[in-house]
Amino acid sequence: MLDTNERQEVKFFTGYEVEHTVCHGMKTLFVVGIQSTTHIVAQANTHQCNHIYFGTSQSFNLDRGIWEDWDTMISQCLELDYWVSLDFDVEYCDVIRNASWCQYRRFVPMISVKIPNINQFNYNTTLKIDDSTWGKSNPGVWTHHLTSLMSKETYTHWDQYTQDTEIK
Repeated sequence: MLDTNERQEVKFFTGYEVEHTVCHGMKTLFVVGIQSTTHIVAQANTHQCNHIYFGTSQSFNLDRGIWEDWDTMISQCLELDYWVSLDFDVEYCDVIRNASWCQYRRFVPMISVKIPNINQFNYNTTLKIDDSTWGKSNPGVWTHHLTSLMSKETYTHWDQYTQDTEIK
């Protein structure tokens, strides 16, 4: 199995979406980093994928790429009516919200919140969805007991990610 750094060296994978989003079970082209839209669409068509997952292997990072390249790549695929997911770290929420992508019904923002060693927290652990400051943009806050979020229906084990096929 490839680790994150090794996975970032691969440009494309195909497989079925295993994460529990609206695209669960769809034949998917997984794209690592910034790639040519022409090449992405050719790969999606060749492999009969109607879902394109950008930011694969934690590759969405504005330090590693130019915003305009991400915008062009994702916008063009949305314009072609593909289902498009973007896996991004929570720190990029404002950037993604301000992009035009959320206006597309087939755009799936995948906000990634890293919580290492999650099973070591106790039963009372609560995840709070907050605002950037008190009363700035949200009508309030939402709290969820961590145990209720970690259900069988929302869980994807790491071994389910090993079924993808690298495109060379």
